Amino acid sequence: MNYLFLVLAFLTGVAITIQAGVNANLRAVMGHPVLAASISFGAGFLSLLTFVLVSRVPIPPLEVIRQVSWWKWTGGLIGAVYVTTVIVSVPKIGTANLVSLSVAGQLLAAVVLDHYGLLGFAVHPANNWRLLGILLIMAGALLVVRN
Repeated sequence: MNYLFLVLAFLTGVAITIQAGVNANLRAVMGHPVLAASISFGAGFLSLLTFVLVSRVPIPPLEVIRQVSWWKWTGGLIGAVYVTTVIVSVPKIGTANLVSLSVAGQLLAAVVLDHYGLLGFAVHPANNWRLLGILLIMAGALLVVRN
């Protein structure tokens, strides 16, 4: 197992939590959650576009792009809904509640996607250890929310 990616996954979790606070503060200044989410996505888009241009990432031909299934374009929409929901929710329920419930939902969805190999993922069957992990994470989320 590549430990670098385990560390990066952990640090990404830290970054997402910080992003929630940054975006909630941006909303307080801008006055509307969708405007704050748009600014956040705009900054992300410009960062990625700069990377693509500087590193000269090859762009597939238009014929290839046209063949992409419709549902494969929904990642940005899902991200926009997620970021907007975070911006609206953090001031109402707090960062710890939001993150604990988000992680519980992510883990449950991940185990289902892995078990059935949905969305092109390799099949990783849901065994007793994974199911116990889901139960423990959900119990932890409930303990955090209960406070």
